[in-house]
Amino acid sequence: MPTTTRRYADDGYVVVPGVLDPGAVEAANAHVDWLLARHPELTPEQLGHRLARDDPFWIRLVADHRLLDLAQLFVGPDIALFATHYLCKPPRAGKGVEWHQDGAFWPLEPMSVVTLWLALTDSDPDNGCLRVVPGSHRSKLEKMRETDPDTVLRSRIDAEVDETAAVDLVMRPGDVEVHHPNILHSSRPNRSDRWRRALTIRYIPTSTRITRPEEASPYHLRGEIVPGVNSYLEPPPFRPGRHFPPVDGAAC
Repeated sequence: MPTTTRRYADDGYVVVPGVLDPGAVEAANAHVDWLLARHPELTPEQLGHRLARDDPFWIRLVADHRLLDLAQLFVGPDIALFATHYLCKPPRAGKGVEWHQDGAFWPLEPMSVVTLWLALTDSDPDNGCLRVVPGSHRSKLEKMRETDPDTVLRSRIDAEVDETAAVDLVMRPGDVEVHHPNILHSSRPNRSDRWRRALTIRYIPTSTRITRPEEASPYHLRGEIVPGVNSYLEPPPFRPGRHFPPVDGAAC
């Protein structure tokens, strides 16, 4: 996919349509519903990577060969999971995310990582789609400062952002947006009557060290392990009554 990698190099992001089929997307949405019912103490914005550590379906989903084939274009053939998070905004109540760079938060050395943002519902300006500033990935990582407590991160980049250059990424279920750890991005609150759901997956080459593994879900997913860099978790076995049931034809 030379056009895909060229667009990523130029703009710091690229949208790839139709990466996952409707069956896989439907299974992922059912998984979100199951997680919300099982964890009433969490908001839809809090379905984070620590839950994935004990979730066979989740690990199988991020290891789907179609997602790994796409990630391989950017991090090479030796791939590990750093972290994963469902980003869900409920109708009329979903919180916004202020301008930030992902790499400002991550304990990775070097900062060799790529994010795949998998749309599980329609994503558009009305329900709080992802917004990016093309080309901003060439900027250095900036410090963050505290800001609006009614946003997901409760902080934003401590620098001016030219919002006139921002692009709203309108996506369909199954589309994947790929972005660089330095790119400026944000999203508005969901003011619509529809959900906005997505799954973020942070893939790293196995040569990248996770310096604070307690903040990650480190799984080896493809290729070779670089000795002495990271310790990887064993995929959890499925236990009926404890885990989301397998879905035929979903993730593989």
